[in-house]
Amino acid sequence: MTATLRAVQADITTLQLDAIVNAANSSLLGGGGVDGAIHRAAGPELVHECRLLGGCKIGDAKVTKAYRLPAKFILHTVGPVWRGGGHGEADLLASCYRRSIEVAATKGISSLAFPGISTGVYGYPVELAANVAISSVRKALREHSSMTEVIFCCFSAEDLAIYDRLLNSAAA
Repeated sequence: MTATLRAVQADITTLQLDAIVNAANSSLLGGGGVDGAIHRAAGPELVHECRLLGGCKIGDAKVTKAYRLPAKFILHTVGPVWRGGGHGEADLLASCYRRSIEVAATKGISSLAFPGISTGVYGYPVELAANVAISSVRKALREHSSMTEVIFCCFSAEDLAIYDRLLNSAAA
């Protein structure tokens, strides 16, 4: 069975899936952007569980309960800061997607949503990040076929248009 990949423009904290992915910082204790929104929506229990995880390295992923969110789990991954593209950013970003799917598979998660990892304050160009996201997810899904749905949750209509174009051209 092949997982469905699609893009939506939505608030990731409202999605009713097995898991959502948090574009976290290495402390896992909350921050701005998607990270702050997820922490606020999940409630104070999330930061307590995150404290027990001892942080997260760039390119890795860890899982917590989702508390007050409609999802069951939150996969926390730390993306790279964009430094021009010549410092291994693409490999680190690809690792975020791969590790998130690997961790999801260990929890029996079959549906999840990714935000645009590293595309906010970390400055990764959206189109480059979307290419890495889609190719990394497709590759990881070949090894973890229990996944049925992966959503790329876009912040803006412009981001959605990029993901839609790339998903449609890659599917052809």
